[in-house]
Amino acid sequence: MKLKNSYLLGVYDTVVKRNPCEPEFLQAVGEVLESLEPVVEKNPQLIKAGIIDRIVEPERMIVFRVSWVDDAGKVNVNRGFRVQFNSAIGPYKGGLRFHPSVNASIIKFLGFEQIFKNSLTGLPIGGGKGGSDFDPKGKSDNEIMRFCQSFMTELSKHIGADTDVPAGDIGVGAREIGYLYGQYKRLRNEFTGVLTGKGLTYGGSLARTQATGYGLCYFTNEMLSVMKSTDFKGKTVVVSGSGNVAIYATEKAMQLGGKVVALSDSSGYVYDPEGIKLDVVKQIKEVERARISEYANRVESATFTEGCSGIWTVPCDIALPCATQNELNEESAKALVANGVIAVAEGANMPSTPEAVEVFQKAGILFGPAKAANAGGVATSALEMSQNSMRYSWTFDEVDKKLSDIMVNIFHNTYNASKKYGCDGNLVVGANIAGFEKVADAMSAQGVAY
Repeated sequence: MKLKNSYLLGVYDTVVKRNPCEPEFLQAVGEVLESLEPVVEKNPQLIKAGIIDRIVEPERMIVFRVSWVDDAGKVNVNRGFRVQFNSAIGPYKGGLRFHPSVNASIIKFLGFEQIFKNSLTGLPIGGGKGGSDFDPKGKSDNEIMRFCQSFMTELSKHIGADTDVPAGDIGVGAREIGYLYGQYKRLRNEFTGVLTGKGLTYGGSLARTQATGYGLCYFTNEMLSVMKSTDFKGKTVVVSGSGNVAIYATEKAMQLGGKVVALSDSSGYVYDPEGIKLDVVKQIKEVERARISEYANRVESATFTEGCSGIWTVPCDIALPCATQNELNEESAKALVANGVIAVAEGANMPSTPEAVEVFQKAGILFGPAKAANAGGVATSALEMSQNSMRYSWTFDEVDKKLSDIMVNIFHNTYNASKKYGCDGNLVVGANIAGFEKVADAMSAQGVAY
Protein backbone atom coordinates (compact mmCIF):
# COMPACT_ATOMS: atom_id res chain seq x y z
CA MET A 1 0.00 0.00 0.00
CA LYS A 2 1.27 3.45 -0.96
CA LEU A 3 -1.63 5.61 0.21
CA LYS A 4 -0.70 9.12 1.31
CA ASN A 5 -4.09 10.83 1.60
CA SER A 6 -5.21 10.78 5.25
CA TYR A 7 -8.89 10.41 4.39
CA LEU A 8 -8.28 7.42 2.10
CA LEU A 9 -5.93 5.89 4.67
CA GLY A 10 -8.76 6.13 7.19
CA VAL A 11 -11.20 4.48 4.77
CA TYR A 12 -8.76 1.65 4.12
CA ASP A 13 -8.07 1.14 7.85
CA THR A 14 -11.80 0.81 8.45
CA VAL A 15 -12.11 -1.75 5.66
CA VAL A 16 -9.22 -3.74 7.18
CA LYS A 17 -10.84 -3.72 10.63
CA ARG A 18 -14.18 -4.88 9.23
CA ASN A 19 -12.70 -7.51 6.91
CA PRO A 20 -9.47 -8.71 8.56
CA CYS A 21 -9.45 -12.18 6.97
CA GLU A 22 -10.28 -11.19 3.39
CA PRO A 23 -6.97 -10.65 1.53
CA GLU A 24 -8.36 -10.60 -2.01
CA PHE A 25 -10.98 -8.00 -1.09
CA LEU A 26 -8.42 -5.85 0.73
CA GLN A 27 -6.07 -6.07 -2.26
CA ALA A 28 -8.81 -4.88 -4.63
CA VAL A 29 -9.88 -2.02 -2.36
CA GLY A 30 -6.30 -0.88 -1.79
CA GLU A 31 -5.57 -0.76 -5.51
CA VAL A 32 -8.67 1.34 -6.23
CA LEU A 33 -8.08 3.75 -3.35
CA GLU A 34 -4.51 4.40 -4.50
CA SER A 35 -5.87 5.38 -7.91
CA LEU A 36 -8.44 7.75 -6.40
CA GLU A 37 -5.97 9.97 -4.52
CA PRO A 38 -5.82 12.66 -7.27
CA VAL A 39 -9.63 12.55 -7.60
CA VAL A 40 -10.17 13.17 -3.87
CA GLU A 41 -7.63 16.00 -3.85
CA LYS A 42 -9.43 17.75 -6.73
CA ASN A 43 -12.95 16.99 -5.43
CA PRO A 44 -13.08 17.44 -1.63
CA GLN A 45 -16.90 17.25 -1.73
CA LEU A 46 -16.49 13.49 -2.11
CA ILE A 47 -15.24 13.37 1.47
CA LYS A 48 -18.19 15.31 2.89
CA ALA A 49 -20.65 13.12 0.99
CA GLY A 50 -18.94 9.94 2.23
CA ILE A 51 -18.95 8.53 -1.29
CA ILE A 52 -15.84 6.41 -0.85
CA ASP A 53 -16.83 5.30 2.67
CA ARG A 54 -20.02 3.96 1.14
CA ILE A 55 -18.65 2.51 -2.08
CA VAL A 56 -16.31 0.10 -0.23
CA GLU A 57 -19.19 -1.37 1.80
CA PRO A 58 -21.63 -3.74 0.03
CA GLU A 59 -25.26 -2.73 0.01
CA ARG A 60 -26.11 -6.33 0.80
CA MET A 61 -24.25 -9.62 1.39
CA ILE A 62 -26.23 -12.85 1.28
CA VAL A 63 -24.72 -16.11 2.57
CA PHE A 64 -26.77 -19.31 2.54
CA ARG A 65 -26.62 -23.09 2.90
CA VAL A 66 -26.99 -25.24 -0.22
CA SER A 67 -27.99 -28.84 0.51
CA TRP A 68 -28.15 -31.37 -2.31
CA VAL A 69 -28.17 -35.15 -2.81
CA ASP A 70 -25.48 -36.87 -4.89
CA ASP A 71 -25.96 -39.94 -7.09
CA ALA A 72 -25.07 -42.24 -4.19
CA GLY A 73 -27.92 -40.78 -2.13
CA LYS A 74 -25.60 -38.86 0.22
CA VAL A 75 -26.58 -35.40 1.40
CA ASN A 76 -23.92 -32.76 0.71
CA VAL A 77 -23.76 -29.22 2.05
CA ASN A 78 -22.10 -26.27 0.33
CA ARG A 79 -22.14 -22.55 1.01
CA GLY A 80 -23.72 -20.06 -1.39
CA PHE A 81 -22.96 -16.34 -1.73
CA ARG A 82 -24.34 -13.26 -3.43
CA VAL A 83 -22.92 -9.80 -2.83
CA GLN A 84 -25.07 -6.94 -4.10
CA PHE A 85 -22.39 -4.31 -3.95
CA ASN A 86 -23.68 -1.16 -5.64
CA SER A 87 -26.87 -0.34 -7.56
CA ALA A 88 -26.34 3.40 -8.10
CA ILE A 89 -26.35 3.16 -11.91
CA GLY A 90 -28.50 0.07 -12.46
CA PRO A 91 -29.51 -3.39 -11.24
CA TYR A 92 -26.72 -5.50 -9.74
CA LYS A 93 -24.88 -7.42 -12.47
CA GLY A 94 -22.12 -9.99 -12.12
CA GLY A 95 -21.38 -13.66 -12.52
CA LEU A 96 -21.75 -16.77 -10.40
CA ARG A 97 -18.58 -18.77 -9.70
CA PHE A 98 -18.67 -22.45 -8.67
CA HIS A 99 -15.21 -23.43 -7.42
CA PRO A 100 -13.77 -24.87 -4.18
CA SER A 101 -11.77 -21.65 -3.62
CA VAL A 102 -14.90 -19.49 -3.38
CA ASN A 103 -15.28 -17.65 -0.08
CA ALA A 104 -16.53 -14.27 1.14
CA SER A 105 -13.26 -12.50 0.32
CA ILE A 106 -13.19 -13.65 -3.31
CA ILE A 107 -16.86 -12.89 -3.88
CA LYS A 108 -16.47 -9.41 -2.38
CA PHE A 109 -13.32 -8.63 -4.38
CA LEU A 110 -15.07 -9.70 -7.57
CA GLY A 111 -18.21 -7.73 -6.72
CA PHE A 112 -16.20 -4.62 -5.86
CA GLU A 113 -14.27 -4.80 -9.15
CA GLN A 114 -17.57 -5.32 -10.97
CA ILE A 115 -18.84 -1.88 -9.88
CA PHE A 116 -16.15 -0.11 -11.89
CA LYS A 117 -16.04 -2.59 -14.76
CA ASN A 118 -19.77 -2.29 -15.31
CA SER A 119 -19.60 1.49 -15.11
CA LEU A 120 -16.87 1.54 -17.77
CA THR A 121 -19.14 -0.22 -20.27
CA GLY A 122 -21.36 2.87 -20.37
CA LEU A 123 -24.40 0.66 -19.80
CA PRO A 124 -26.84 1.00 -16.86
CA ILE A 125 -25.67 -1.88 -14.67
CA GLY A 126 -24.51 -1.95 -11.06
CA GLY A 127 -22.00 -4.27 -9.42
CA GLY A 128 -22.59 -7.69 -7.87
CA LYS A 129 -21.13 -11.21 -7.76
CA GLY A 130 -21.98 -14.62 -6.37
CA GLY A 131 -21.19 -18.28 -6.29
CA SER A 132 -20.45 -21.31 -4.17
CA ASP A 133 -17.59 -23.52 -3.00
CA PHE A 134 -19.25 -26.37 -4.96
CA ASP A 135 -16.91 -28.06 -7.46
CA PRO A 136 -18.64 -29.14 -10.71
CA LYS A 137 -15.58 -31.16 -11.80
CA GLY A 138 -16.21 -34.88 -11.63
CA LYS A 139 -19.94 -34.45 -10.96
CA SER A 140 -22.63 -36.00 -13.12
CA ASP A 141 -25.14 -33.85 -14.98
CA ASN A 142 -27.83 -34.94 -12.53
CA GLU A 143 -25.71 -33.97 -9.52
CA ILE A 144 -25.03 -30.56 -11.04
CA MET A 145 -28.72 -30.13 -11.80
CA ARG A 146 -29.71 -30.95 -8.22
CA PHE A 147 -27.10 -28.57 -6.84
CA CYS A 148 -28.18 -25.75 -9.17
CA GLN A 149 -31.82 -26.25 -8.25
CA SER A 150 -31.03 -26.07 -4.54
CA PHE A 151 -28.79 -23.02 -5.04
CA MET A 152 -31.45 -21.17 -7.04
CA THR A 153 -34.20 -22.01 -4.56
CA GLU A 154 -32.53 -19.60 -2.13
CA LEU A 155 -31.01 -17.15 -4.63
CA SER A 156 -34.37 -16.60 -6.38
CA LYS A 157 -35.59 -14.67 -3.34
CA HIS A 158 -33.00 -11.97 -3.95
CA ILE A 159 -32.74 -11.50 -7.74
CA GLY A 160 -34.89 -10.28 -10.62
CA ALA A 161 -34.66 -8.69 -14.07
CA ASP A 162 -34.74 -5.19 -12.57
CA THR A 163 -33.02 -6.04 -9.27
CA ASP A 164 -30.05 -8.36 -9.79
CA VAL A 165 -29.11 -10.27 -12.95
CA PRO A 166 -26.43 -12.97 -12.44
CA ALA A 167 -24.41 -14.56 -15.24
CA GLY A 168 -21.80 -17.32 -15.50
CA ASP A 169 -18.19 -17.33 -14.37
CA ILE A 170 -15.65 -20.05 -13.53
CA GLY A 171 -17.52 -23.36 -13.20
CA VAL A 172 -20.79 -21.91 -14.45
CA GLY A 173 -21.30 -22.39 -18.17
CA ALA A 174 -24.25 -23.04 -20.46
CA ARG A 175 -25.25 -26.25 -18.65
CA GLU A 176 -25.35 -24.64 -15.21
CA ILE A 177 -27.12 -21.50 -16.45
CA GLY A 178 -29.80 -23.71 -18.01
CA TYR A 179 -30.45 -25.59 -14.76
CA LEU A 180 -30.44 -22.36 -12.74
CA TYR A 181 -32.84 -20.65 -15.14
CA GLY A 182 -35.21 -23.62 -15.22
CA GLN A 183 -35.47 -23.59 -11.44
CA TYR A 184 -35.99 -19.82 -11.29
CA LYS A 185 -38.78 -20.05 -13.85
CA ARG A 186 -40.39 -22.90 -11.93
CA LEU A 187 -40.32 -20.99 -8.65
CA ARG A 188 -41.37 -17.57 -9.95
CA ASN A 189 -43.74 -18.67 -12.73
CA GLU A 190 -42.38 -16.06 -15.10
CA PHE A 191 -40.20 -16.00 -18.20
CA THR A 192 -37.86 -13.08 -17.70
CA GLY A 193 -34.29 -12.00 -18.40
CA VAL A 194 -33.08 -12.71 -14.88
CA LEU A 195 -29.93 -14.58 -15.96
CA THR A 196 -27.58 -13.89 -18.84
CA GLY A 197 -25.49 -16.37 -20.76
CA LYS A 198 -28.67 -18.30 -21.52
CA GLY A 199 -29.02 -20.71 -24.43
CA LEU A 200 -30.09 -19.21 -27.75
CA THR A 201 -33.40 -21.10 -27.67
CA TYR A 202 -34.54 -19.40 -24.46
CA GLY A 203 -33.38 -15.79 -24.57
CA GLY A 204 -29.62 -15.93 -24.96
CA SER A 205 -27.62 -13.56 -27.12
CA LEU A 206 -25.45 -14.42 -30.07
CA ALA A 207 -21.75 -13.62 -29.41
CA ARG A 208 -22.15 -13.89 -25.62
CA THR A 209 -19.97 -17.01 -25.51
CA GLN A 210 -17.18 -15.24 -27.37
CA ALA A 211 -17.63 -11.83 -25.74
CA THR A 212 -15.03 -11.72 -22.95
CA GLY A 213 -12.23 -13.18 -25.07
CA TYR A 214 -13.14 -11.14 -28.16
CA GLY A 215 -13.54 -7.98 -26.10
CA LEU A 216 -10.13 -8.50 -24.50
CA CYS A 217 -8.53 -8.53 -27.95
CA TYR A 218 -10.51 -5.52 -29.18
CA PHE A 219 -9.28 -3.56 -26.14
CA THR A 220 -5.70 -4.78 -26.55
CA ASN A 221 -5.66 -3.98 -30.26
CA GLU A 222 -6.82 -0.41 -29.60
CA MET A 223 -4.28 -0.05 -26.79
CA LEU A 224 -1.50 -1.20 -29.14
CA SER A 225 -2.72 1.08 -31.92
CA VAL A 226 -2.98 4.27 -29.84
CA MET A 227 -0.02 3.80 -27.50
CA LYS A 228 2.47 1.87 -29.70
CA SER A 229 1.25 2.45 -33.29
CA THR A 230 1.04 -1.31 -33.88
CA ASP A 231 -1.45 -4.21 -33.60
CA PHE A 232 -1.70 -8.02 -33.33
CA LYS A 233 -0.38 -8.69 -36.83
CA GLY A 234 2.75 -10.81 -36.75
CA LYS A 235 2.88 -10.86 -32.94
CA THR A 236 3.53 -13.95 -30.81
CA VAL A 237 0.86 -14.31 -28.12
CA VAL A 238 0.72 -16.34 -24.89
CA VAL A 239 -2.70 -16.93 -23.30
CA SER A 240 -3.05 -18.53 -19.88
CA GLY A 241 -6.07 -20.70 -19.14
CA SER A 242 -8.05 -22.82 -21.58
CA GLY A 243 -11.61 -22.07 -20.57
CA ASN A 244 -14.14 -19.89 -22.34
CA VAL A 245 -12.21 -16.60 -22.07
CA ALA A 246 -8.87 -18.10 -23.13
CA ILE A 247 -10.33 -20.04 -26.07
CA TYR A 248 -12.08 -17.05 -27.59
CA ALA A 249 -9.22 -14.65 -26.85
CA THR A 250 -7.08 -17.13 -28.80
CA GLU A 251 -9.59 -17.21 -31.63
CA LYS A 252 -9.81 -13.43 -31.95
CA ALA A 253 -6.05 -12.91 -31.55
CA MET A 254 -5.54 -15.27 -34.49
CA GLN A 255 -8.20 -13.49 -36.54
CA LEU A 256 -6.36 -10.22 -35.90
CA GLY A 257 -3.12 -11.72 -37.20
CA GLY A 258 -1.40 -12.92 -34.03
CA LYS A 259 0.09 -16.38 -33.42
CA VAL A 260 -0.93 -17.92 -30.09
CA VAL A 261 1.71 -20.42 -28.98
CA ALA A 262 0.69 -21.45 -25.44
CA LEU A 263 -2.38 -22.27 -23.31
CA SER A 264 -2.68 -23.71 -19.80
CA ASP A 265 -4.92 -25.17 -17.12
CA SER A 266 -4.35 -25.91 -13.44
CA SER A 267 -2.19 -28.94 -14.29
CA GLY A 268 0.33 -27.21 -16.58
CA TYR A 269 0.75 -25.63 -20.00
CA VAL A 270 1.17 -26.62 -23.62
CA TYR A 271 3.59 -24.89 -25.98
CA ASP A 272 3.16 -25.20 -29.72
CA PRO A 273 5.71 -23.10 -31.66
CA GLU A 274 3.74 -23.65 -34.87
CA GLY A 275 0.70 -21.98 -33.34
CA ILE A 276 -2.12 -23.43 -31.24
CA LYS A 277 -4.63 -25.46 -33.27
CA LEU A 278 -7.88 -24.17 -31.84
CA ASP A 279 -10.10 -26.92 -33.20
CA VAL A 280 -8.12 -29.44 -31.14
CA VAL A 281 -8.38 -27.29 -28.01
CA LYS A 282 -12.14 -26.86 -28.43
CA GLN A 283 -12.60 -30.62 -28.81
CA ILE A 284 -10.57 -31.30 -25.66
CA LYS A 285 -12.03 -28.55 -23.50
CA GLU A 286 -15.56 -27.88 -24.72
CA VAL A 287 -16.58 -31.38 -25.81
CA GLU A 288 -14.49 -33.84 -23.76
CA ARG A 289 -13.87 -31.58 -20.72
CA ALA A 290 -10.38 -33.08 -20.51
CA ARG A 291 -7.01 -31.67 -19.39
CA ILE A 292 -4.93 -29.44 -21.65
CA SER A 293 -2.13 -32.05 -21.56
CA GLU A 294 -4.20 -34.01 -24.09
CA TYR A 295 -3.24 -31.41 -26.70
CA ALA A 296 0.39 -32.56 -26.62
CA ASN A 297 -0.75 -36.16 -27.18
CA ARG A 298 -2.59 -35.15 -30.35
CA VAL A 299 -0.34 -32.46 -31.87
CA GLU A 300 3.18 -33.56 -32.75
CA SER A 301 4.71 -30.06 -32.56
CA ALA A 302 3.45 -29.43 -29.02
CA THR A 303 4.96 -30.13 -25.61
CA PHE A 304 3.30 -30.21 -22.19
CA THR A 305 4.98 -28.93 -19.03
CA GLU A 306 3.60 -29.47 -15.54
CA GLY A 307 3.02 -26.36 -13.45
CA CYS A 308 0.88 -23.61 -14.94
CA SER A 309 3.05 -20.64 -13.82
CA GLY A 310 5.82 -21.68 -16.20
CA ILE A 311 3.74 -20.45 -19.13
CA TRP A 312 5.10 -16.95 -18.52
CA THR A 313 8.63 -18.09 -19.39
CA VAL A 314 7.52 -18.62 -23.01
CA PRO A 315 8.81 -15.66 -25.07
CA CYS A 316 6.01 -13.53 -26.52
CA ASP A 317 5.08 -10.03 -27.67
CA ILE A 318 1.63 -10.03 -26.06
CA ALA A 319 0.58 -11.80 -22.84
CA LEU A 320 -3.09 -12.35 -22.02
CA PRO A 321 -3.59 -13.86 -18.52
CA CYS A 322 -7.05 -15.48 -18.66
CA ALA A 323 -6.99 -18.10 -15.86
CA THR A 324 -7.58 -16.80 -12.32
CA GLN A 325 -6.67 -14.15 -9.73
CA ASN A 326 -3.02 -13.58 -8.77
CA GLU A 327 -1.70 -16.14 -11.29
CA LEU A 328 0.99 -13.79 -12.60
CA ASN A 329 3.49 -12.78 -9.90
CA GLU A 330 6.57 -10.54 -9.79
CA GLU A 331 8.95 -13.31 -10.91
CA SER A 332 6.73 -14.17 -13.88
CA ALA A 333 6.41 -10.50 -14.80
CA LYS A 334 10.20 -10.11 -14.83
CA ALA A 335 10.47 -13.18 -17.08
CA LEU A 336 8.00 -11.69 -19.54
CA VAL A 337 9.83 -8.35 -19.60
CA ALA A 338 13.21 -10.08 -20.07
CA ASN A 339 11.77 -12.02 -23.02
CA GLY A 340 10.57 -8.88 -24.80
CA VAL A 341 6.84 -8.60 -24.05
CA ILE A 342 5.38 -5.27 -25.19
CA ALA A 343 1.80 -5.56 -23.90
CA VAL A 344 -0.10 -7.39 -21.16
CA ALA A 345 -3.89 -7.30 -20.89
CA GLU A 346 -5.94 -9.11 -18.27
CA GLY A 347 -8.67 -11.51 -19.36
CA ALA A 348 -9.22 -12.97 -15.89
CA ASN A 349 -10.19 -10.93 -12.82
CA MET A 350 -7.10 -9.49 -11.07
CA PRO A 351 -4.71 -12.13 -12.47
CA SER A 352 -1.61 -9.97 -11.87
CA THR A 353 -0.30 -9.34 -8.36
CA PRO A 354 0.43 -5.71 -7.39
CA GLU A 355 4.15 -6.49 -7.58
CA ALA A 356 3.75 -7.81 -11.14
CA VAL A 357 1.83 -4.71 -12.22
CA GLU A 358 4.61 -2.53 -10.80
CA VAL A 359 7.20 -4.48 -12.82
CA PHE A 360 5.25 -3.90 -16.04
CA GLN A 361 4.69 -0.22 -15.38
CA LYS A 362 8.33 0.47 -14.45
CA ALA A 363 9.47 -1.29 -17.64
CA GLY A 364 7.10 0.76 -19.80
CA ILE A 365 5.06 -2.28 -20.84
CA LEU A 366 1.50 -1.53 -21.94
CA PHE A 367 -0.81 -2.91 -19.25
CA GLY A 368 -4.57 -3.29 -19.62
CA PRO A 369 -6.23 -3.96 -16.22
CA ALA A 370 -9.04 -6.48 -15.93
CA LYS A 371 -11.83 -4.09 -15.09
CA ALA A 372 -11.30 -2.44 -18.47
CA ALA A 373 -9.84 -5.19 -20.64
CA ASN A 374 -12.23 -8.02 -19.75
CA ALA A 375 -15.44 -5.98 -19.59
CA GLY A 376 -16.68 -7.44 -22.87
CA GLY A 377 -18.47 -10.31 -21.16
CA VAL A 378 -20.59 -8.18 -18.88
CA ALA A 379 -21.15 -5.65 -21.67
CA THR A 380 -22.65 -8.35 -23.87
CA SER A 381 -24.64 -9.64 -20.91
CA ALA A 382 -26.17 -6.17 -20.67
CA LEU A 383 -26.92 -6.35 -24.39
CA GLU A 384 -28.64 -9.69 -23.71
CA MET A 385 -30.73 -7.97 -21.03
CA SER A 386 -31.74 -5.31 -23.58
CA GLN A 387 -32.76 -7.95 -26.10
CA ASN A 388 -34.79 -9.80 -23.45
CA SER A 389 -36.60 -6.58 -22.51
CA MET A 390 -37.44 -5.93 -26.17
CA ARG A 391 -38.36 -9.61 -26.85
CA TYR A 392 -35.97 -9.32 -29.79
CA SER A 393 -32.63 -10.73 -30.98
CA TRP A 394 -29.77 -9.05 -32.81
CA THR A 395 -27.55 -10.92 -35.28
CA PHE A 396 -24.06 -12.10 -34.31
CA ASP A 397 -22.49 -9.33 -36.39
CA GLU A 398 -24.70 -6.67 -34.79
CA VAL A 399 -23.75 -7.77 -31.27
CA ASP A 400 -20.08 -8.16 -32.21
CA LYS A 401 -20.00 -4.62 -33.66
CA LYS A 402 -21.59 -3.20 -30.50
CA LEU A 403 -19.05 -5.14 -28.42
CA SER A 404 -16.13 -3.80 -30.46
CA ASP A 405 -17.41 -0.23 -30.15
CA ILE A 406 -17.86 -0.61 -26.38
CA MET A 407 -14.34 -1.97 -25.87
CA VAL A 408 -12.78 0.79 -27.99
CA ASN A 409 -14.72 3.38 -25.97
CA ILE A 410 -13.59 1.77 -22.71
CA PHE A 411 -9.97 2.10 -23.78
CA HIS A 412 -10.35 5.76 -24.72
CA ASN A 413 -12.30 6.65 -21.55
CA THR A 414 -9.62 4.90 -19.50
CA TYR A 415 -6.74 6.52 -21.39
CA ASN A 416 -8.33 9.98 -21.24
CA ALA A 417 -8.94 9.70 -17.49
CA SER A 418 -5.28 8.81 -16.96
CA LYS A 419 -4.26 11.97 -18.80
CA LYS A 420 -6.86 14.16 -17.05
CA TYR A 421 -5.41 13.32 -13.64
CA GLY A 422 -1.72 13.54 -14.57
CA CYS A 423 -1.04 9.79 -14.87
CA ASP A 424 -0.67 9.69 -18.66
CA GLY A 425 -0.79 6.11 -19.92
CA ASN A 426 -1.39 4.47 -16.53
CA LEU A 427 -4.49 2.50 -17.47
CA VAL A 428 -4.89 1.01 -13.97
CA VAL A 429 -5.43 4.49 -12.57
CA GLY A 430 -7.44 5.56 -15.61
CA ALA A 431 -9.84 2.60 -15.42
CA ASN A 432 -10.46 3.06 -11.70
CA ILE A 433 -11.09 6.78 -12.06
CA ALA A 434 -13.28 6.55 -15.17
CA GLY A 435 -15.38 3.81 -13.59
CA PHE A 436 -15.59 5.60 -10.25
CA GLU A 437 -16.66 9.03 -11.50
CA LYS A 438 -19.92 7.84 -13.06
CA VAL A 439 -20.90 5.82 -9.97
CA ALA A 440 -19.93 8.67 -7.62
CA ASP A 441 -22.11 11.14 -9.56
CA ALA A 442 -25.09 8.78 -9.35
CA MET A 443 -24.56 8.17 -5.63
CA SER A 444 -24.35 11.90 -4.96
CA ALA A 445 -27.58 12.53 -6.86
CA GLN A 446 -29.46 9.82 -4.95
CA GLY A 447 -28.58 11.01 -1.45
CA VAL A 448 -27.28 9.02 1.50
CA ALA A 449 -29.78 6.18 1.06
CA TYR A 450 -27.10 4.53 -1.09
